[in-house]
Amino acid sequence: MPHVVVIGGGFAGLTLCQRLAKRPVWVTLVDRSNHHLFQPLLYQVAMAGLSPADIAIPIRAVLRRQTNTRVVMAEAVGVEFKTRRLVLHDGEQLAYDYLVVAAGASTNFFGHESSWGAHALGMKSLEDAIEMRRRVLLAFEAAEREPDPEVRRKLLTFVVIGGGPTGVEVAGALAELARFVLADDFRSIHPSDARIVLIEAGPRLLAGGFSEKLSRLAQAQLVELGVEVWLGAPVRDISEGCVHFDADQLEASTILWTAGVHGRRLARLLGAELDRAGRIVVNQDCSLPGHPEVFAIGDIASLTPQGQDQPLPGLAPVAMQQGRYVARAILARMRGETPRPFHYVDKGIMATIGRSRAVAQSGRLELSGFVAWLMWLVVHIWYLITFRNRLLVLFGWFYNYALYRRGARLITGERSWRSLSTLADEAAGRVGVHGEPLPPNTD
Repeated sequence: MPHVVVIGGGFAGLTLCQRLAKRPVWVTLVDRSNHHLFQPLLYQVAMAGLSPADIAIPIRAVLRRQTNTRVVMAEAVGVEFKTRRLVLHDGEQLAYDYLVVAAGASTNFFGHESSWGAHALGMKSLEDAIEMRRRVLLAFEAAEREPDPEVRRKLLTFVVIGGGPTGVEVAGALAELARFVLADDFRSIHPSDARIVLIEAGPRLLAGGFSEKLSRLAQAQLVELGVEVWLGAPVRDISEGCVHFDADQLEASTILWTAGVHGRRLARLLGAELDRAGRIVVNQDCSLPGHPEVFAIGDIASLTPQGQDQPLPGLAPVAMQQGRYVARAILARMRGETPRPFHYVDKGIMATIGRSRAVAQSGRLELSGFVAWLMWLVVHIWYLITFRNRLLVLFGWFYNYALYRRGARLITGERSWRSLSTLADEAAGRVGVHGEPLPPNTD
């Protein structure tokens, strides 16, 4: 039987594998992690709304009943197209008849990965979200012990860069965390005094697909939560505890980056054509030009439908529809048929801003406020991978909604308490980059 090798256990790869169950093929799923991650709710983990286990599940558990499917925990580092072999990080090679690249995307600092990435926290994995949660909560803990009001002010200043759906969701959740969840947890500070600034380089929020009306409504709902929204403010540089603009700068202890993504390193290793975001440019049937047996789907792929001038967005519905399509395309090729071009059915987009606050758009239908939030809640619970996760998330959200309590406010990491002093020293300018002590002032 033909061997189908799938790289990546995200929405695209996992959906494809499930669609090939009980089909006359052998399937091998390769992923660097052992779990499937529900990325649309990753920000909830970063803002202490959900625990990691609520939005992740072992891939083997999902595919355990598929007797024609094998799961391999490894990293793909190259492809030999002539011999049709996938090269893994340890040198092992997997022969394939069909290869599906669904490796996802990583944080895009627009060419400043080494400099900006050292001072701003991205969010594309569970590890990223847990570190973001850790850093945010540590800032409040450090402020609780800080006697200097100016240093305390900097510790309680949070900057979110990027006004897309993720940035809007992070800023709203952070505002609720400070103003409601942590309101009674401290004695020396008032968490509601936290300053949260959302920075967008463009003229409006949610520019990628939402109407101008919903953009304005989203901004108004953020302002109601106490978020400062800076529009038309492109970032020029990011240094330790400071975001720089053309003629201004903003000091903050915590800088969160949600401004963009690009294809993972594997996309560059394939030698295929890439778009500006580092994603693989594919044909209308999701295959690589010149390699009909190789497909790229999900966030790592760039597919511009015929008659359009923009590629499909990196959304879970796009990835899942592509996964189902490529499963059918592979079966069609096995029968000697030519698959029809991929057609994306756009069912709408949505973004949550906080408790009872959201915006949603589907065609001409535009919703905001509680109705949009309820719609967002139902859709996201429906797409969670198992009934257990749906039940846990539903219960957690209901608990949070009724009592403004979040039980995932955990600061993890060995000797995290030592980070308190480092964070306060950085805010006060007493240490340099990465906590290195500054030389004594001899002036």
